[in-house]
Amino acid sequence: MLESPLNKDLTIAAKQEPKIALKAARKLALEVALEVANETAEIILAEYKKFVAIENAPSSITTHVDHLAQENLLKRISAYFPNDGYCAEEKTPTLALLTEERKKRAETPKRIWIIDPIDGTRGFATKNDQFSIMIGLFEDNKIVLGVVVEPVRMRRTFAISEEGCWKQDGSEPPTRCSVSQVKSLKEATLVQSLSKTPFETPIAKLIQPKKTIGTHSAGIKLALVARGEADIYVNNYQRFYDWDISAGHCLVIEAGGIATELSGKELQYQKEDFSQIGGIFATNPELHPQAKSAIQSLLWT
Repeated sequence: MLESPLNKDLTIAAKQEPKIALKAARKLALEVALEVANETAEIILAEYKKFVAIENAPSSITTHVDHLAQENLLKRISAYFPNDGYCAEEKTPTLALLTEERKKRAETPKRIWIIDPIDGTRGFATKNDQFSIMIGLFEDNKIVLGVVVEPVRMRRTFAISEEGCWKQDGSEPPTRCSVSQVKSLKEATLVQSLSKTPFETPIAKLIQPKKTIGTHSAGIKLALVARGEADIYVNNYQRFYDWDISAGHCLVIEAGGIATELSGKELQYQKEDFSQIGGIFATNPELHPQAKSAIQSLLWT
Protein backbone atom coordinates (compact mmCIF):
# COMPACT_ATOMS: atom_id res chain seq x y z
CA MET A 1 0.00 0.00 0.00
CA LEU A 2 1.30 3.45 -0.87
CA GLU A 3 2.09 5.47 2.21
CA SER A 4 -0.05 8.56 2.77
CA PRO A 5 1.88 11.82 3.14
CA LEU A 6 -0.99 13.53 4.97
CA ASN A 7 -1.04 14.78 8.52
CA LYS A 8 -4.08 14.73 10.77
CA ASP A 9 -4.87 18.41 10.32
CA LEU A 10 -5.66 18.28 6.61
CA THR A 11 -9.38 18.97 6.94
CA ILE A 12 -8.73 21.99 9.15
CA ALA A 13 -6.07 23.24 6.75
CA ALA A 14 -8.40 22.86 3.76
CA LYS A 15 -11.02 25.01 5.45
CA GLN A 16 -8.39 27.70 5.98
CA GLU A 17 -7.08 27.39 2.40
CA PRO A 18 -8.55 30.67 1.05
CA LYS A 19 -6.65 32.56 3.75
CA ILE A 20 -3.21 31.06 3.30
CA ALA A 21 -0.42 32.08 0.94
CA LEU A 22 -0.36 30.82 -2.63
CA LYS A 23 2.64 28.52 -2.19
CA ALA A 24 1.16 26.97 0.96
CA ALA A 25 -2.17 26.52 -0.83
CA ARG A 26 -0.45 24.60 -3.63
CA LYS A 27 1.33 22.37 -1.15
CA LEU A 28 -1.97 21.66 0.54
CA ALA A 29 -3.54 20.83 -2.82
CA LEU A 30 -0.67 18.42 -3.50
CA GLU A 31 -1.19 16.69 -0.16
CA VAL A 32 -4.86 16.23 -0.93
CA ALA A 33 -4.15 15.00 -4.47
CA LEU A 34 -1.62 12.44 -3.25
CA GLU A 35 -3.86 11.19 -0.47
CA VAL A 36 -6.87 10.78 -2.74
CA ALA A 37 -4.78 9.22 -5.52
CA ASN A 38 -3.40 6.68 -3.06
CA GLU A 39 -6.88 5.85 -1.85
CA THR A 40 -8.16 5.54 -5.40
CA ALA A 41 -5.22 3.32 -6.35
CA GLU A 42 -6.35 0.84 -3.68
CA ILE A 43 -9.90 0.88 -5.08
CA ILE A 44 -8.57 0.26 -8.60
CA LEU A 45 -6.29 -2.56 -7.48
CA ALA A 46 -9.15 -4.33 -5.70
CA GLU A 47 -11.13 -4.28 -8.96
CA TYR A 48 -8.06 -5.17 -11.02
CA LYS A 49 -7.60 -8.43 -9.14
CA LYS A 50 -11.16 -9.48 -10.07
CA PHE A 51 -11.10 -8.17 -13.62
CA VAL A 52 -11.05 -10.71 -16.44
CA ALA A 53 -8.50 -9.66 -19.06
CA ILE A 54 -9.82 -8.61 -22.46
CA GLU A 55 -7.39 -9.75 -25.12
CA ASN A 56 -6.71 -7.15 -27.83
CA ALA A 57 -8.81 -4.54 -26.03
CA PRO A 58 -9.23 -1.41 -28.21
CA SER A 59 -7.45 1.80 -27.27
CA SER A 60 -10.83 3.51 -26.81
CA ILE A 61 -12.06 1.06 -24.18
CA THR A 62 -13.66 2.32 -20.95
CA THR A 63 -14.57 0.09 -18.02
CA HIS A 64 -16.78 0.42 -14.95
CA VAL A 65 -13.58 0.88 -12.95
CA ASP A 66 -12.81 4.16 -14.79
CA HIS A 67 -16.15 5.48 -13.57
CA LEU A 68 -15.70 4.11 -10.06
CA ALA A 69 -12.26 5.66 -9.74
CA GLN A 70 -13.37 9.03 -11.12
CA GLU A 71 -16.30 9.21 -8.73
CA ASN A 72 -14.00 8.70 -5.77
CA LEU A 73 -11.44 11.23 -7.00
CA LEU A 74 -14.05 13.92 -7.62
CA LYS A 75 -16.03 13.36 -4.43
CA ARG A 76 -12.96 13.37 -2.22
CA ILE A 77 -11.10 16.31 -3.77
CA SER A 78 -14.22 18.48 -4.10
CA ALA A 79 -15.03 17.84 -0.44
CA TYR A 80 -11.82 19.70 0.42
CA PHE A 81 -12.09 22.33 -2.31
CA PRO A 82 -15.79 22.88 -3.15
CA ASN A 83 -15.21 26.23 -4.86
CA ASP A 84 -12.74 24.93 -7.43
CA GLY A 85 -13.70 23.86 -10.94
CA TYR A 86 -13.48 20.26 -12.13
CA CYS A 87 -12.84 18.63 -15.51
CA ALA A 88 -12.56 14.87 -15.99
CA GLU A 89 -12.56 12.29 -18.76
CA GLU A 90 -15.62 10.20 -17.92
CA LYS A 91 -19.24 11.30 -17.80
CA THR A 92 -20.14 10.49 -14.20
CA PRO A 93 -22.84 11.78 -11.80
CA THR A 94 -20.45 13.72 -9.59
CA LEU A 95 -18.85 15.48 -12.56
CA ALA A 96 -22.33 16.47 -13.79
CA LEU A 97 -23.23 17.78 -10.33
CA LEU A 98 -20.02 19.76 -9.95
CA THR A 99 -20.42 21.21 -13.44
CA GLU A 100 -23.98 22.30 -12.67
CA GLU A 101 -22.92 23.89 -9.37
CA ARG A 102 -20.16 25.74 -11.19
CA LYS A 103 -22.66 27.15 -13.69
CA LYS A 104 -24.91 28.35 -10.87
CA ARG A 105 -22.03 30.32 -9.35
CA ALA A 106 -21.85 32.24 -12.64
CA GLU A 107 -18.15 32.90 -12.29
CA THR A 108 -15.08 31.20 -13.60
CA PRO A 109 -13.17 29.52 -10.75
CA LYS A 110 -9.56 30.54 -10.24
CA ARG A 111 -8.53 26.89 -10.00
CA ILE A 112 -9.59 23.90 -12.09
CA TRP A 113 -8.72 20.27 -11.38
CA ILE A 114 -8.12 18.04 -14.43
CA ILE A 115 -8.57 14.33 -13.78
CA ASP A 116 -7.98 11.13 -15.74
CA PRO A 117 -9.04 8.30 -13.42
CA ILE A 118 -7.32 5.54 -15.40
CA ASP A 119 -4.95 6.72 -18.08
CA GLY A 120 -4.15 3.77 -20.30
CA THR A 121 -7.37 1.82 -19.74
CA ARG A 122 -6.21 -0.55 -22.45
CA GLY A 123 -3.39 -1.59 -20.13
CA PHE A 124 -5.90 -2.14 -17.35
CA ALA A 125 -8.23 -4.14 -19.62
CA THR A 126 -5.46 -6.38 -20.99
CA LYS A 127 -3.96 -6.64 -17.48
CA ASN A 128 -0.42 -5.70 -18.47
CA ASP A 129 -0.16 -3.36 -15.43
CA GLN A 130 0.49 -0.27 -17.57
CA PHE A 131 -1.99 2.35 -16.43
CA SER A 132 -1.96 5.36 -14.12
CA ILE A 133 -4.04 7.90 -12.24
CA MET A 134 -3.48 11.48 -13.43
CA ILE A 135 -4.39 14.61 -11.48
CA GLY A 136 -3.57 18.13 -12.63
CA LEU A 137 -4.44 21.56 -11.24
CA PHE A 138 -4.68 24.82 -13.16
CA GLU A 139 -4.52 28.32 -11.74
CA ASP A 140 -5.54 31.06 -14.13
CA ASN A 141 -5.09 28.65 -17.06
CA LYS A 142 -1.56 27.67 -15.99
CA ILE A 143 -0.73 24.13 -14.92
CA VAL A 144 0.70 24.31 -11.40
CA LEU A 145 0.36 20.77 -10.04
CA GLY A 146 0.76 17.28 -11.44
CA VAL A 147 0.39 13.84 -9.90
CA VAL A 148 0.86 10.53 -11.71
CA VAL A 149 0.36 7.36 -9.66
CA GLU A 150 0.99 3.87 -11.08
CA PRO A 151 -1.14 1.59 -8.85
CA VAL A 152 0.39 -1.79 -9.71
CA ARG A 153 4.03 -0.74 -9.57
CA MET A 154 3.45 1.56 -6.58
CA ARG A 155 5.25 4.47 -8.25
CA ARG A 156 4.34 8.09 -7.70
CA THR A 157 5.69 11.09 -9.58
CA PHE A 158 4.47 14.53 -8.51
CA ALA A 159 5.25 18.23 -8.79
CA ILE A 160 4.02 21.68 -7.97
CA SER A 161 5.05 24.88 -9.70
CA GLU A 162 8.46 26.23 -8.68
CA GLU A 163 9.02 23.35 -6.23
CA GLY A 164 10.54 20.77 -8.56
CA CYS A 165 9.49 17.22 -9.44
CA TRP A 166 9.61 14.30 -7.03
CA LYS A 167 9.41 10.53 -7.29
CA GLN A 168 8.52 7.84 -4.79
CA ASP A 169 8.73 4.12 -5.44
CA GLY A 170 6.89 1.88 -2.99
CA SER A 171 7.67 2.74 0.62
CA GLU A 172 10.92 4.55 -0.20
CA PRO A 173 11.08 8.23 0.82
CA PRO A 174 10.40 10.76 -1.96
CA THR A 175 13.44 12.01 -3.85
CA ARG A 176 13.79 14.86 -6.28
CA CYS A 177 14.12 13.89 -9.94
CA SER A 178 15.08 15.59 -13.18
CA VAL A 179 15.12 14.97 -16.89
CA SER A 180 18.11 13.24 -18.44
CA GLN A 181 21.30 14.87 -19.68
CA VAL A 182 21.44 12.91 -22.95
CA LYS A 183 22.62 15.21 -25.72
CA SER A 184 22.10 13.18 -28.90
CA LEU A 185 19.04 11.49 -30.42
CA LYS A 186 21.15 8.49 -31.39
CA GLU A 187 21.86 7.93 -27.68
CA ALA A 188 18.29 8.64 -26.57
CA THR A 189 15.58 6.39 -25.17
CA LEU A 190 12.19 6.96 -26.81
CA VAL A 191 9.05 6.12 -24.85
CA GLN A 192 6.03 5.37 -27.02
CA SER A 193 2.93 3.23 -27.27
CA LEU A 194 3.44 -0.51 -27.23
CA SER A 195 4.42 -1.96 -30.59
CA LYS A 196 5.53 -5.39 -31.78
CA THR A 197 8.11 -3.59 -33.94
CA PRO A 198 9.12 -0.62 -31.76
CA PHE A 199 11.95 0.60 -33.98
CA GLU A 200 9.67 0.57 -37.04
CA THR A 201 7.00 2.98 -35.80
CA PRO A 202 6.76 6.27 -37.73
CA ILE A 203 8.10 8.22 -34.76
CA ALA A 204 10.98 5.83 -34.06
CA LYS A 205 12.02 5.95 -37.73
CA LEU A 206 12.29 9.74 -37.47
CA ILE A 207 13.99 9.88 -34.07
CA GLN A 208 16.23 6.82 -34.61
CA PRO A 209 16.76 6.28 -30.87
CA LYS A 210 19.19 3.91 -29.22
CA LYS A 211 16.43 2.32 -27.14
CA THR A 212 12.63 2.30 -26.90
CA ILE A 213 10.19 1.75 -24.03
CA GLY A 214 6.54 0.85 -24.68
CA THR A 215 3.53 1.61 -22.49
CA HIS A 216 -0.17 2.37 -22.97
CA SER A 217 -0.28 5.31 -20.53
CA ALA A 218 0.64 8.87 -21.52
CA GLY A 219 0.95 9.65 -17.82
CA ILE A 220 3.62 6.98 -17.43
CA LYS A 221 5.39 8.16 -20.58
CA LEU A 222 5.64 11.73 -19.32
CA ALA A 223 6.61 10.56 -15.84
CA LEU A 224 9.44 8.49 -17.34
CA VAL A 225 10.77 11.59 -19.11
CA ALA A 226 10.49 13.63 -15.89
CA ARG A 227 12.33 10.91 -13.95
CA GLY A 228 15.13 10.79 -16.52
CA GLU A 229 14.31 7.14 -17.26
CA ALA A 230 13.37 8.01 -20.84
CA ASP A 231 14.62 10.91 -22.91
CA ILE A 232 11.81 11.77 -25.31
CA TYR A 233 8.10 11.25 -25.79
CA VAL A 234 6.22 12.21 -28.97
CA ASN A 235 2.44 12.05 -29.42
CA ASN A 236 1.16 12.84 -32.90
CA TYR A 237 -2.49 11.89 -32.37
CA GLN A 238 -4.60 14.44 -34.21
CA ARG A 239 -6.86 14.87 -31.20
CA PHE A 240 -6.55 14.12 -27.51
CA TYR A 241 -7.57 16.01 -24.38
CA ASP A 242 -6.29 18.10 -21.49
CA TRP A 243 -6.63 15.23 -19.02
CA ASP A 244 -4.33 13.09 -21.18
CA ILE A 245 -1.28 15.30 -20.67
CA SER A 246 -1.73 18.13 -18.14
CA ALA A 247 -0.44 16.31 -15.04
CA GLY A 248 2.51 14.84 -16.96
CA HIS A 249 3.24 18.21 -18.55
CA CYS A 250 3.72 19.70 -15.07
CA LEU A 251 6.09 16.88 -14.11
CA VAL A 252 8.33 17.42 -17.15
CA ILE A 253 8.52 21.20 -16.71
CA GLU A 254 9.31 20.99 -13.00
CA ALA A 255 11.94 18.32 -13.72
CA GLY A 256 13.74 20.80 -15.96
CA GLY A 257 12.40 19.56 -19.28
CA ILE A 258 10.44 21.06 -22.15
CA ALA A 259 7.00 20.01 -23.40
CA THR A 260 5.44 21.70 -26.43
CA GLU A 261 3.21 21.04 -29.39
CA LEU A 262 4.91 19.26 -32.29
CA SER A 263 5.47 22.66 -33.93
CA GLY A 264 7.32 23.90 -30.87
CA LYS A 265 4.46 26.17 -29.84
CA GLU A 266 3.39 26.40 -26.22
CA LEU A 267 0.68 23.96 -25.17
CA GLN A 268 -2.70 25.64 -24.76
CA TYR A 269 -5.35 24.39 -22.35
CA GLN A 270 -8.98 24.88 -21.42
CA LYS A 271 -10.55 25.09 -24.85
CA GLU A 272 -14.33 24.69 -24.84
CA ASP A 273 -14.12 20.94 -25.55
CA PHE A 274 -10.77 20.52 -23.70
CA SER A 275 -9.17 19.17 -26.90
CA GLN A 276 -5.53 19.19 -27.91
CA ILE A 277 -4.92 19.21 -31.66
CA GLY A 278 -1.24 20.17 -31.94
CA GLY A 279 0.31 16.99 -30.59
CA ILE A 280 2.94 17.01 -27.86
CA PHE A 281 6.57 16.14 -27.46
CA ALA A 282 8.52 16.24 -24.24
CA THR A 283 12.25 15.93 -23.68
CA ASN A 284 15.26 17.59 -22.10
CA PRO A 285 16.49 21.02 -23.26
CA GLU A 286 19.46 19.53 -25.17
CA LEU A 287 17.29 17.20 -27.27
CA HIS A 288 14.31 19.49 -27.84
CA PRO A 289 15.64 21.37 -30.91
CA GLN A 290 16.99 18.14 -32.45
CA ALA A 291 13.70 16.32 -31.90
CA LYS A 292 11.67 19.25 -33.22
CA SER A 293 13.67 19.17 -36.44
CA ALA A 294 13.37 15.39 -36.74
CA ILE A 295 9.58 15.21 -36.35
CA GLN A 296 8.48 18.06 -38.61
CA SER A 297 7.06 15.57 -41.14
CA LEU A 298 4.52 14.58 -38.48
CA LEU A 299 2.90 18.01 -38.61
CA TRP A 300 -0.51 18.14 -40.25
CA THR A 301 -1.36 20.44 -43.07
